[in-house]
Amino acid sequence: MNIVGPVPADVAPPGGEHLVSVVIPVYQAERHLPSVVAELAALNRSTVSPAGAPFRVAEVLLVHDCGPDDSARVIREMEQEHAFARGIWLSRNFGQHAATLAGMASAGGDWIVTLDEDGQHDPAYIGAMLDVALAEQVSVVYARPTNSAPHGAVRNAASRGAKRVVNVLSGGADTSVFHSYRLILGEVGRSVAAYAGSGVYLDIALGWVAGPPATAPVVSRAEGEGRRSGYSTRTLLSHFWRMVLTGGTRGLRLVSGLGIAFAVLGFLLAVFIVIRQLVHPAPVAGWTSLAVVTLICTGAILFSLGVIAEYVGVAVNMAMGKPLYLITQDPAEGPLGRRPRP
Repeated sequence: MNIVGPVPADVAPPGGEHLVSVVIPVYQAERHLPSVVAELAALNRSTVSPAGAPFRVAEVLLVHDCGPDDSARVIREMEQEHAFARGIWLSRNFGQHAATLAGMASAGGDWIVTLDEDGQHDPAYIGAMLDVALAEQVSVVYARPTNSAPHGAVRNAASRGAKRVVNVLSGGADTSVFHSYRLILGEVGRSVAAYAGSGVYLDIALGWVAGPPATAPVVSRAEGEGRRSGYSTRTLLSHFWRMVLTGGTRGLRLVSGLGIAFAVLGFLLAVFIVIRQLVHPAPVAGWTSLAVVTLICTGAILFSLGVIAEYVGVAVNMAMGKPLYLITQDPAEGPLGRRPRP
């Protein structure tokens, strides 16, 4: 199946071709980055998607995340060899999500595609992902691998379980579709990169403003030969915990609900104990008073914690940079309006 090909002049729709900015966070890519950029070079000319949408990879942003190898030298070589390649230099190692956001903030294309550095993501599917975005009129399309991830069974199972937990705590966000191979509407990606606070999980932030995402089937390739995964157990746990904390304030709402529930329960138990004391006095003097005071005070404390949790929830949303709204252009006049002719 031909995923991409030259653009016939007579099928280009009004508005011209879609310009794509590719963002690659670079941490340990000395061996594999040249081959990834070479694949993208084939898309640096007018190309047509399977459904007939013309597009071109206009720039490739290589975000140097200060890894332990000689990736900096390779980035400089790619800039010299390819006019469309541009290095983005971070002051220190900030992690993949921060590096991705830095690249998105620097991108200028109609669409932003995020790729891993290890060659696992095949750039040939960019056209197919663009077709899904245009057909379903969505701002975000995630790659949906049709084959098993190139990791161990334990890690894959843990990943699925972690996403289910976050689904529950986030109150509806479908984290099962999250993938680091993404196609994002340019103005949405740049806006998210501008307002997202420190430590915010990128895909959660996209869900705040982009609406329900779509997925496109892809075949994942094996990670680059000789390259170990950059994710240790500690890093993966930290990754999961950030998803939980930024997935929403449902956990704080749970604390609030428990506080109110226990306050009511404590009051009802106190009333029951007082009535029972009047009917059948307790054999131990002072027991009733102590139980009533304990239940009422405990209920008041838990209720107060619930109220505090509500205020904390508001502060958390503000600290994460969750916007009240996001203004965009008319979709019919932007990239989503450039659909190929039937």
